[in-house]
Amino acid sequence: MTKSAQAVSCSNCSVRRLCLPAGLVQADIDRLERVTRKKKVIKAGESLYRAGDPFQNLYAIRSGSVKTVVIGVDGNIQVTHFALPGELLGLDAYSSRVHPSYAEALEDSSVCLLPFDQLETLAQEVPALQQQIYSIFSEELRQENEILMLLGKRAADARLAALLINISSRYACRGYSPREFVLSMPRTDIANYLGLTAETVSRLFSRFQRDGLVNVSGRMVEILDLLALSELAGTHCGYD
Repeated sequence: MTKSAQAVSCSNCSVRRLCLPAGLVQADIDRLERVTRKKKVIKAGESLYRAGDPFQNLYAIRSGSVKTVVIGVDGNIQVTHFALPGELLGLDAYSSRVHPSYAEALEDSSVCLLPFDQLETLAQEVPALQQQIYSIFSEELRQENEILMLLGKRAADARLAALLINISSRYACRGYSPREFVLSMPRTDIANYLGLTAETVSRLFSRFQRDGLVNVSGRMVEILDLLALSELAGTHCGYD
């Protein structure tokens, strides 16, 4: 682990407003830091956890990005989520206490390990933290519903547009630019996630660029017409 990763605490982490309850006093932040003091750096392509691993931690993404993947009984692979800084992974293992998916870094990433048993005990003593955990579970369900709509009976161009708007809005919530960002996931992962072929995804990106919706340079995406892209996706863009 790098010295810079070790030096960052909950109280000065760049994503603290997403991970910590508003109004948490310093004494409780100190208690939380004792629970979350373990950090981990994973290289691109390395696994954070594997399917079948026992549920022990939640994982808060501090920097970088991570994908989660489920392997079906037939051996087919399905990308189920792309996690960005400030988001949590591992919640899907809560009920069964076993991870049903594996998580792999899309780029060099840093995560905080949150031992769930300790976190749960602390939450019982700190009502604001308990409320935050409930909110996180609620947000997870909301995102699941969004994914179902994203992969529903939509045309291929609407699916890709919806993914770009989804990522744009998530970056906006984190104080980053909603118009310009790096897609750390390869086209093959995007295609798998959307239920399309990689060729279709590449063709759609080219079409979006020709239509003046986006500008694409490698994995850098600049949204040129946020409203038009949102309309194509069938979503409402309220953060422009």
